[in-house]
Amino acid sequence: MYLAGMQKLSLLDYPGVVACTLFTPGCNFRCPWCHNAGLVLPEQLPKDAPAPEDVLDFLKKRKGVLDGVCITGGEPLLHPEIPDFIRRVKDLGYRVKLDTNGSFPKRLRQLAEEKLVDYVAMDIKNGPAYYAETAGVPGLGTEAVAESKDFLLTEPVDYEFRTTVVRGLHTEKRLLEAADWIQGARAWYLQQFRDSGALICGDGLSAFSEEEMQQLLIAVQKRLPVAQLRGL
Repeated sequence: MYLAGMQKLSLLDYPGVVACTLFTPGCNFRCPWCHNAGLVLPEQLPKDAPAPEDVLDFLKKRKGVLDGVCITGGEPLLHPEIPDFIRRVKDLGYRVKLDTNGSFPKRLRQLAEEKLVDYVAMDIKNGPAYYAETAGVPGLGTEAVAESKDFLLTEPVDYEFRTTVVRGLHTEKRLLEAADWIQGARAWYLQQFRDSGALICGDGLSAFSEEEMQQLLIAVQKRLPVAQLRGL
């Protein structure tokens, strides 16, 4: 298992849980607004990443201080060895949250069915018709993402859907289509885009104002009342 970085303490990445956040390298998407280009683009991957054994040793020492581990990326499910690594984390008594783009439904199902994850945060990039553009992958279909989405809707594990809202990619109409696509969801968070200065390709992209985000929320709540704003 190859890791790209570690944040030793986070109060935000795992809702309600004091956690350590682990970053995995690489992603099969190229979302132009992605603020983690250094974890996605091969030429920018860090050379001094922590070794998995060192991370596990750290977690052993932090038992009783940390309660959970958030595994994010990049795209963690890109790595076929992820179940074995998470199993070792779970053996230490930690709760595990997984961030995913939903494009590896079989691996997601395995983790949930083996009770290796306690919480899943899955990205809903946009309405289905606009996925390829938003994910930065020409010709991308939504079949795999839809399979993951439908699986989570059966509530095999605690989960949330989340959408980073970007001017230039999202409109009220597109968000309404996304809301229709995830009908029955228990939680959907609209997140305000923020330019980290390290985007994959931020040309023509910008953030909606807080007032505009509130207006978008009001619109989508008419279709999906559980929708909320995050990060304002």
